[in-house]
Amino acid sequence: MRWSQAFIPTLREDPADAEAVSHRLLVRGGFIRQLMAGSYSLLPLGKRVADKVTAVVRQEMEAIGGQEFELPVVHPGEVWKQTGRWDDVEGILVKFKDRRGADLLLAMTHEEIFTLVAKELSSYRQLPQLWYHFQTKFRDEPRPRSGLLRVREFVMKDSYSFDIDDAGLDVQFERHRAAYTRIFERLGLEPIPVEASSGVMGGNESVEFMVEAAAGEDLIAVCRCGYAANLEKATSRLEPVADGPWEGPPERVATPGIRTIAELAGFAGFAAPQRQVKTLAYVVDGALTLLLLRGDHELQEQKLIDGLGTADVRPGHPDEIRDALGALPGSLGAVGVSALRVVADPALRGRVDMVTGANEDDWHLRGVDVERDIVVDRWLDLREVSAGEGCSECGEPLEVKRTIEIGHIFKLETTYSAKLGATVLDAEGVERPIVMGSYGIGIGRNVAAVVEAHHDESGIVWPVSVAPYEAVVTVVTLDDVAARDTAEAIYRELLERGVDAIIDDRAERPGVKFADAELIGIPYRINVGPRGLADGIVEVMERRTGDRTSVAPGEAAARVAEAVAAART
Repeated sequence: MRWSQAFIPTLREDPADAEAVSHRLLVRGGFIRQLMAGSYSLLPLGKRVADKVTAVVRQEMEAIGGQEFELPVVHPGEVWKQTGRWDDVEGILVKFKDRRGADLLLAMTHEEIFTLVAKELSSYRQLPQLWYHFQTKFRDEPRPRSGLLRVREFVMKDSYSFDIDDAGLDVQFERHRAAYTRIFERLGLEPIPVEASSGVMGGNESVEFMVEAAAGEDLIAVCRCGYAANLEKATSRLEPVADGPWEGPPERVATPGIRTIAELAGFAGFAAPQRQVKTLAYVVDGALTLLLLRGDHELQEQKLIDGLGTADVRPGHPDEIRDALGALPGSLGAVGVSALRVVADPALRGRVDMVTGANEDDWHLRGVDVERDIVVDRWLDLREVSAGEGCSECGEPLEVKRTIEIGHIFKLETTYSAKLGATVLDAEGVERPIVMGSYGIGIGRNVAAVVEAHHDESGIVWPVSVAPYEAVVTVVTLDDVAARDTAEAIYRELLERGVDAIIDDRAERPGVKFADAELIGIPYRINVGPRGLADGIVEVMERRTGDRTSVAPGEAAARVAEAVAAART
């Protein structure tokens, strides 16, 4: 490719609305352009990178026996109604009707449709199967942001495994775990596999692959012993808290104007946060429910959703809370409450001499014995882990990191096959639902994640594996015949040696050419100019290290081809 003929619209200034590094550099480098919120066009450079990411993913999927499909983007709503997800993911699904009035949706994922295809399997002898495709997904994200990191429309590789039993699923799950690790390492990323919530996907086990990044929206807890989990799933060990002695029933105490845990802790030394019971009123499946946590702990809402098995969860409104309890948030408690379901975090088990709201504005109770004075319907891990708490595996302090999710694998088991009738006959002739797994990688998000991990003050520093071009031959002075002819010869030899190369033959100042090459992150640059040729040399520069080497013009292509070949392996 000749740069003079290519469409590479680089910009000198950062886009005003871009905060994430990847957003800024992909726009400035001419890789992407925004169409609307959460929707981006891939320009030629962006498409080249995305295609190279896709090629890496495809190679690793084929290596573990994957068979590639291409399934439709528009799905019949009836299928999603059968699995219950038509309503479970309300607000994210893009739904519409066709001219006949039939419910349709734009795919946010393809579990249902691959399961329908699997209904053509009839015997355990046809298993295992591993199917995958690359397809566009639509999710009506409420707050798309950070360029390709959180979008409404994106391409995902999703694969699906089909087995006769859980043992087979375990094998396919581990093969995907290993394949994903290889994929991300080939992309130049350092993946951190973590325990994660399965959310609306279903099943009972999932693993996310994360990379540490300042632009990340996910928080994970990690320990040097190897434990790692998304905060939606993470657990930890707590230091014991000494409760004060208290005899007798709870005592009412006037607390005028006190509405928060911090205010209560500062009220005449009343009670430290860890000796308070935080009471939250949530509506779960349409019923007001009280959630109890230690005063210094925060609710992790996904744990509530996973633990109760419903996504129909929201904070209660002030009017419905007052109607049910007689007070507003800040004065709520569960002592004496029998008409509402009470769900409590295990950190409150056995706690005595605690303080909680009295269900009357401006009053609290102290001397509360949680298990004596409160009827707990269910004990459930509700709290979000904090940095410094003890690792649940070894007890050492946990670290909390901000990360980007780059892949997610799920053990679906029979969540979809049982509902959609995807069954096979086992060795005894008994009909059994197929055991499934689901495995996803967002292509655009991985493009952005690579930029987040590989950049400097001059621009992107692509790994060779996904660079839009592996090498650029820069004609420093276009009107110099010797420089132009030598550059052309080196460029042709690079192509002959299998290097994905571009020649910068623009009528631009050398500084503009050098700056553009660094901005878009081409791994190797060969500068050909009259000054060097006068001494019988050209300059080879490695983008990642900044190292510059002077070589004879006839050796330049071989030198770069050798370096590129080594980086590909």
